[in-house]
Amino acid sequence: MDILETDAYDRRQRRNMSCALLFSLLPFFLSTALYFYMWTPETPASIVSAGVKSAPTFLLAAVVLSWNGSRSILGVLGGLVFSAVGDCCLVWPELFLHGMGAFAVAHLLYSLTFVSSRYAAYPSSSGIRFLYLILCLIGGGFYICLYPFLLEAHNSDLLIPAIGIYIVLITLMGILAIRTRHTLTLLGSLSFIVSDLSLAVQVFKVIPPMEHGNILVMSTYYLAQLLIAVGDIKADGNKEDYAKWKRS
Repeated sequence: MDILETDAYDRRQRRNMSCALLFSLLPFFLSTALYFYMWTPETPASIVSAGVKSAPTFLLAAVVLSWNGSRSILGVLGGLVFSAVGDCCLVWPELFLHGMGAFAVAHLLYSLTFVSSRYAAYPSSSGIRFLYLILCLIGGGFYICLYPFLLEAHNSDLLIPAIGIYIVLITLMGILAIRTRHTLTLLGSLSFIVSDLSLAVQVFKVIPPMEHGNILVMSTYYLAQLLIAVGDIKADGNKEDYAKWKRS
C-alpha cells in the first residue's frame, strides 16, 4: 500500500509540475506568435524587430531561471541568453559573424550542461555510438558541401574557419544531447541543427530563395529552444527516476 501511495503521489506531483510549467510558458508562446504575426520578408532591421525576435528566447531564459535558479547560469540559462543576443545580431546582416559567435557560446554552454551531474549518466551502447558517427558525418558532409559557397563570400577568410568551428560545436552539442538519452533534450538539439542548416543554405545561397524559408528556420529554432529549456527543467526528475530504476 505504501508503494502504491508513493507512486500515486509521484504522479500527482508530475501532473502539477506539468500544469505549472505550461502556465509559465504562456508568455513564450504568445511572444512567438507575435513574432510570426509581425514578421514579413520586407520587415526592416530595427531595434523593435530585434526585440520581437529575441523576446521568446529571453522569456524562456526567465522560465529556466524561475525553475532552476542561478545554477543554470553556466548552462542552459546562459545558453538561452547568448542565443537571444545572437537573435538580435542576425537581424542585421553585417553582424552575422557576431551572431554566430553568440550562438557558438550557447552551444558550448549547452554541451557543458549535458555532461554535468544534473543529467543521469548512461553507458554508451553500440547503437548510441553509431548515432554519434552519423551526426559527425552529417556535420562534416555539410561543411564540405558548403565550402565552395563560403569561398565566394566577400569575407571568406573569416567565414571558412568560423563556420568550421561552429559546425564542430553544434555537432558536439548534438552528440552530448544523445548521450543524455533525454527525449526532449535530444529532439531539441536535432531541431536546432535543422534550423541552422536551413539558415546556412539560404544565407550562402546553396539553394534558390525559399518562399517560406524564414518560417522553417525560426519555427525549428524556437521549438529547439523550448525543448532544450523544458528538458533542462525536468532533468533532475529524470535523474531521480533513473536512480530509482538502478536501485530496484
